[in-house]
Amino acid sequence: MKIIILANKNIASNYALNLLIPGLRGHDISVFLSSKVGASQNNIPRLETLKFFEQNRFNQLMSPLINRVHFESECKTFEQLNEYLLQLMEVLNKINSFENIEKIRKHQLDLIILIRYGNILKDDVINIPSFGVLNLHSGLLPEYRGVMATFWSMLNDEKEIGTTLHYIEDGSIDSGRILSKSRFEVDKNKSYLWHVLNLYVSGVELILNAIFLIEKIKR
Repeated sequence: MKIIILANKNIASNYALNLLIPGLRGHDISVFLSSKVGASQNNIPRLETLKFFEQNRFNQLMSPLINRVHFESECKTFEQLNEYLLQLMEVLNKINSFENIEKIRKHQLDLIILIRYGNILKDDVINIPSFGVLNLHSGLLPEYRGVMATFWSMLNDEKEIGTTLHYIEDGSIDSGRILSKSRFEVDKNKSYLWHVLNLYVSGVELILNAIFLIEKIKR
């Protein structure tokens, strides 16, 4: 299958891609990354701190060092993950522009998968792949829509958090048909970032299972 993965350039998306991409051997995979999520937050100090731990520290400090010393680990940097791909990952922030819509259309896609991607897709992009657009949302729908669903779940003292795999059918946020969910218990001895990363251990399995079923239909 021809699949495009749209993800954000941060540590959580990187971990998810490390879990997902090796499981997609035999498929034609391209990856495009957003460099941020949504509009500017006007430099709110606490959000800037979160951005540092989730994104800047990984992209600007850790990844260049790992790439420079050729350090081998279970988790690869974005650059190291390129070894699984036919073309290098690239940053694609304005996905709804005419130029980028044409770029996506040339792939003759079966499927688009979103993981923490920072832009809302419009109909011209949504209508391209034959089997639609799937989003792995980092929260349990419909209760927790929108950004930072894990944070709000933990703030509300939920006993469980999880992911929801759903279709994107229009430009509304986290409202498409739900395919499946994964859940695990909150551990109050662990950090917020630990919980975010661990969403993808079971969340990625939802994606792989969905692709397996779609592939059977395609055949």
